[in-house]
Amino acid sequence: MTLRLEKKGKIAHLMIDRPDKRNAFNQIMWDLFPILLADAMDDDNIRVLMVHASKQNAAFCAGADIGEFASGAPDPIWRAKNQASIAKVQYELARAAKPTIAVIDGDCVGGGCGIAIACDMRVSGHDARYGITPSKLGLVYSLHDTKLLTDLVGPSQAKRILYSGALLDAAEAARIGLITILSQNPYVDADELAQQICATSAHSQRESKKMIRRILDGQADDDAQTSALFNAAFDGPDFAEGVDAFLNKRKPDFT
Repeated sequence: MTLRLEKKGKIAHLMIDRPDKRNAFNQIMWDLFPILLADAMDDDNIRVLMVHASKQNAAFCAGADIGEFASGAPDPIWRAKNQASIAKVQYELARAAKPTIAVIDGDCVGGGCGIAIACDMRVSGHDARYGITPSKLGLVYSLHDTKLLTDLVGPSQAKRILYSGALLDAAEAARIGLITILSQNPYVDADELAQQICATSAHSQRESKKMIRRILDGQADDDAQTSALFNAAFDGPDFAEGVDAFLNKRKPDFT
């Protein structure tokens, strides 16, 4: 196995399952990831996607399979395919319609860290380590992924991470904003976060995610489309359910 998707109630788990290689990604995995991602996004029963290693207390992902990369990179055709596959994963994960949570309990390096920062949130154990290491191979990080990093930690810390290729411990990663939640029990706390998300309006989450993406892509003011989204929510079933639940002092049951 390399990757697998398991669905448990409203939560889908996309698991990285290559422990003998510290969950390093090969070409098969880069190609499979968007298929599993689409499966979770297209399932109306799924509200949240969690991305994590198949085993706890193990590497989240050690990055690209350097052995495969070293043998394939001299071939321009292979290199172009590999770059396109990685870009597809990062782009589609960063723009997935539903909330995504990376759960990290070990090393999260290179392409693995790229996957984590493309998720909406990162819940990390204290033993995790983080690094983005193209400078150690004489390579250059893509603009899209560099922007994901810079959006999280700011330009100065992004430069530090990319220039040095150093591994950051979890406490330092949390301090600079790379981690959303630093936890003694990351899988427990990630599940609690996912359950909290499942209890609120999917419509609100979906449209809020679109708004945040617009901001990250440079939009600063409302336009006709964002204003229409704001106004239309008042006529939606989730608003009616939320107000009724509040007035009657019960938990809302959003469809």
